[in-house]
Amino acid sequence: MAHALHNMHRDLCPNHPGVCPQMESTDGKTLLKYIRNASFNGSAGTSVVFNKNGDAPGRYDLFQFQLTNSSGPEYKLVGQWADTLQLRLEELQWPDGEQEVPISVCSLPCKTGERKKKVKGMPCCWICELCDGYQYQYDETSCRLCAYNMRPNSNRTACQHIPIIKLEWHSPWAIIPVFLAMIGIIATIFVMATFVRYNDTPIVRASGRELSYVLLTGIFLCYIITFLMIAKPDVAVCAFRRIFLGLGMCISYAALLTKTNRIYRIFEQGKQTVTAPRFISPTSQIAITSSLISVQLLGVLVWFAVDPPNTIVDYDEQKTINPMLARGVLKCDITDLQIICSLGYSILLMVTCTIYAIKTRDVPEDFNEAKPIGFTMYTTCIVWLAFIPIFFGTAQSAEKLYIQTTTLTVSMNLSASVALGMLYMPKVYIIIFHPELNVQKRKRSFKAVVTAATMSSRLSQKPSERPNGEAKTELCENPAADPM
Repeated sequence: MAHALHNMHRDLCPNHPGVCPQMESTDGKTLLKYIRNASFNGSAGTSVVFNKNGDAPGRYDLFQFQLTNSSGPEYKLVGQWADTLQLRLEELQWPDGEQEVPISVCSLPCKTGERKKKVKGMPCCWICELCDGYQYQYDETSCRLCAYNMRPNSNRTACQHIPIIKLEWHSPWAIIPVFLAMIGIIATIFVMATFVRYNDTPIVRASGRELSYVLLTGIFLCYIITFLMIAKPDVAVCAFRRIFLGLGMCISYAALLTKTNRIYRIFEQGKQTVTAPRFISPTSQIAITSSLISVQLLGVLVWFAVDPPNTIVDYDEQKTINPMLARGVLKCDITDLQIICSLGYSILLMVTCTIYAIKTRDVPEDFNEAKPIGFTMYTTCIVWLAFIPIFFGTAQSAEKLYIQTTTLTVSMNLSASVALGMLYMPKVYIIIFHPELNVQKRKRSFKAVVTAATMSSRLSQKPSERPNGEAKTELCENPAADPM
């Protein structure tokens, strides 16, 4: 303080004894400036000075507590502090024998993609927190969520678009149904060509040529839908999916229902009268089948009017926990419920046909196709009973697109294959390999046929015991014998 006042007096009151007026008007800030600038030698002979912060410079000896081999633990001088640090690093000891100086900071700098989270009560320290999930690093202290159709990039500094996928032709999920569909299409074309080639032979006529061609068309469409379900979605593909998704099954089961209903009516009325029931001619059967199919087409037209076909990208279906695995799924704007509703009418026809197949199970197989149709419907029902839980059970799966598409197409392929194999392959086998069995048998009237069928049902005669030794008899498939 004395040195500061002396220096102030020397500057403000030169050649003036005592306190001059200039010193009387000064305040504490002026004196503080002189105090900080004062320097002198102290009683120990060392200089006394103050730094820019007003602190006296320290002079320290630095010791480290070390273990030695020669004696016990002791403090060893390793450096000094006098304005600057002077440290002998080679003489320092660190844990585990390390040579490098340990990092000694409150918090390390955060990495890319991490934000600083302040520590309560320690304003200069922080915790580095990773921007997780679909978040990216917005600034040094915050993370933000990417848009619904985007995901963070690899270092989480920005967002990028989620890749868009669809079911590819080379995928194992597509190869199996496509293979089945191609085999089925070839087989269907072969059967249809065989029937056209031998159109006027007894076996083709006895099977009901008109309904057979309708049924084969439905089977063909069931196979075709596989390619539409795997094709890249666009407005045209989505429109065709809506049309053909349930149409093939509807045509198939409408034809089978018409057949089983005809058989049922013939033998039910045959138990009461010899008069032929109405609407059993081929023209009538085609009209009934067409009316059943028109219901499906009408529903599709209403669907088009209410909700025009379109494509969407579903980002929720494969939005996994790891954003790097997230994918947007390009698909038609058709929900699971709409798919089931589109197939619902066909399933109703299938169930009704199955009921008629059960009712006509006791009709002698020598007179009609009731039993092959019955086996076809029982097998088809099993296929679709397995389809429904698989289809809805995978609704929350990340592989939903693949599992549901494959399940649907395979189920339709199997349904078509069952009908094709059980109803037509035996006929084709006889036509090609046993033409001697494909011969015209003696025509009989409707009265004779129904009487024979009724008697056969009641007496369960063996084929060898039937009149004239006939093992099989046409069931009124001759249009001339089928009154309206």
